Amino acid sequence: MHLAAVTYRRVFSRETIVSQAPTYDVLVIGGGNAALCAALTAREAGASVLLLEAAPKEWRGGNSMHTRNLRCMHDEPQDVLVDAYPEEEYWQDLLKVTGGITNEALARMVIRETATCRGWMRKHGVNFQNPLSGALHVARTNAFFMGGGKALVNAYFRSAEALGVEVRYEAPVDEIELDDGRFVAARLRNGERIEAKSCVLAAGGFESNRKWLREAWGQNERGEWPADNFLIRGTRFNQGVLLRYMMDAGADIIGDPSQSHCVAIDARAPLYDGGICTRIDCVSLGVVVNRDAHRFYDEGEDFWPKRYAIWGRLVAMQPGQLAWSIIDAKSVGRFMPPVFPGTQANTLEELARLIEVDVPTFVKTITDFNQACVQGNFDHTQLDDCHTQGLEVDKSHWARPIDTAPFYAYPLRPGITFTYLGLKVNEHAVVHFGGKPSSNLFVAGEMMAGNVLGKGYTAGVGMSIGTVFGRIAGDRAASAAKGEFKHLQGEQRHAA
Repeated sequence: MHLAAVTYRRVFSRETIVSQAPTYDVLVIGGGNAALCAALTAREAGASVLLLEAAPKEWRGGNSMHTRNLRCMHDEPQDVLVDAYPEEEYWQDLLKVTGGITNEALARMVIRETATCRGWMRKHGVNFQNPLSGALHVARTNAFFMGGGKALVNAYFRSAEALGVEVRYEAPVDEIELDDGRFVAARLRNGERIEAKSCVLAAGGFESNRKWLREAWGQNERGEWPADNFLIRGTRFNQGVLLRYMMDAGADIIGDPSQSHCVAIDARAPLYDGGICTRIDCVSLGVVVNRDAHRFYDEGEDFWPKRYAIWGRLVAMQPGQLAWSIIDAKSVGRFMPPVFPGTQANTLEELARLIEVDVPTFVKTITDFNQACVQGNFDHTQLDDCHTQGLEVDKSHWARPIDTAPFYAYPLRPGITFTYLGLKVNEHAVVHFGGKPSSNLFVAGEMMAGNVLGKGYTAGVGMSIGTVFGRIAGDRAASAAKGEFKHLQGEQRHAA
């Protein structure tokens, strides 16, 4: 039950350290793409801005430092973007991967804004480049950052500091003081209390909180706790502290706590911060088997950028949360090579022994697949006519016999990037309590991405959401600080 009908105001203890600094117009909590977009936009609007980043300076940027591109609508070729990617096609792509679990009005708003945001990004030091050869599937739809997400984050921090945004590192916020849905102050872990006229929450999801992940995923029918075997692709600092606090405070929420951007990554990746280089991108070129040596899903269902983020969840459903991506020599050079080499063997029997799966079952799985392949014209840049026929799990495209040595196997584990449980918003990025919009509290990035992403993912859309809603939140927070946001309080079209 929501608590919005009553005043929710934490009474801090006498040990609270009251900040001696003057009250800021806008407080931004977070240090990734969405937070930086909010801080820059609010500062451009004339507001004084303080940005609080929980991480040390060397680890600043949250998950944004591991990103590499932005999905962009465009009606004609634009510098690094080829051909056209109109609004309706973008929307249909998003609708397909989310299974319709999305707010169309907010999604289309994000889509339209991506057509014009790159000029603003360039103004703040972000440069773009043509995609690398292994990413040509998204040359039409995605603009790649020169130097990747780390360069983008560094550029935004440089611009923010040049504009006069105050930045503090190692400043995690544990509590928010609210008065009937209105932001009053933030309390840092060290007890310091910071007031501001308005606030933007952009502190990420709970993907680094392994206890919460365990709670969200629960125990499966085999008695396993799947989340215990998850790896975290990004930052260790996204613990979901503020998300949990806002939920307990009665903020309206949206999304399934078990849904996330969940990728099949190399099982040898580190627990945190493995980033993009740990992703295994050869899935669509071969087959994937679980530890019982059985296939379990169509590897060629659609282009990899539209399907890579479902494979983490698929692997999470398998015994031991472990699977293997199997290819042969024909596929080498057709995908972005991962950071770790694959296990290599000259026979299928030898490969099975090396990866410790049952040899007869593995050989039968591959043999059955090879025999079911229907000959066609292989073209990995199109939804070709190479498919299988007659299997319990058929492969729709890019199906070729795995018959050319050497053979390779890459171990897969679920890799969580960010979670979709978040705060419900409208087109002004406002936090709501019992359907009532706050007058000065806003949210952007992972903390609200579930309004657009109910499930699934397509490459680059997370940065689209963060950029668009970060800028909106920063603009509205600056307006609220000036007392100019009141006329928008009644607008709840997309939050109801």
